[in-house]
Amino acid sequence: MTRIGRSTPFVQLLLAVGLLGCLRSPAFADSCPTVTVDENGKGTLNFTTGGGCGSGIVPMPGVLAPDPGPGGLSSVLTYNLLGPPSLVAGDVLMTDAECDGCFLDVVRFNPAGTGGPSYPASLLFYSDNIDGFGSLGDTPSPPLAFYTNIVSIPEVGPEGGLQGAVYTPKEGQPGFVPGFTVSYNLISDTPEPGTLGLLGIGLMGLAGVIRPKLKG
Repeated sequence: MTRIGRSTPFVQLLLAVGLLGCLRSPAFADSCPTVTVDENGKGTLNFTTGGGCGSGIVPMPGVLAPDPGPGGLSSVLTYNLLGPPSLVAGDVLMTDAECDGCFLDVVRFNPAGTGGPSYPASLLFYSDNIDGFGSLGDTPSPPLAFYTNIVSIPEVGPEGGLQGAVYTPKEGQPGFVPGFTVSYNLISDTPEPGTLGLLGIGLMGLAGVIRPKLKG
């Protein structure tokens, strides 16, 4: 198991430049940046979306690390988000229509400083183990406790094929970054290795039909 560390000054500077472009861009209403992650530790932070929001795609690999959030497990697929300011904490439950809306996957957002001052702002992927432990993100259970800030979104896609969701949090929802419009491509099933970019593009086409719902 590898522990996550702080981002380097170079990556922090790149992030700052990209986010500054988002604020100044007339296309700020579009998603910027876009974060794409899957259950196998493949992730990117993309500043090229949104039309003039910045430039560059930053690799953002996930590693197994302890989850210091509520009820967190000892080994969870964790993506260091490279320093977004004031990340809103919370859990996103990905519901499955085949089990009457039950949730199988959980995406967690832990702000910087969760559990200790050196912890970076992170996205954690709890993937279900119904088909065994074949993916890096598969965990024996969801978190044993949850944040009070919870959103529920539908997982879409055919069984055995591309599955996931596009999630753009509103103010106060998990994963929201004040001052920015961040969108998350959450890929919960990757049937073909090495297709992260294509899957992300496919999910983006579903963005208009997915709306996050507050879990009441």
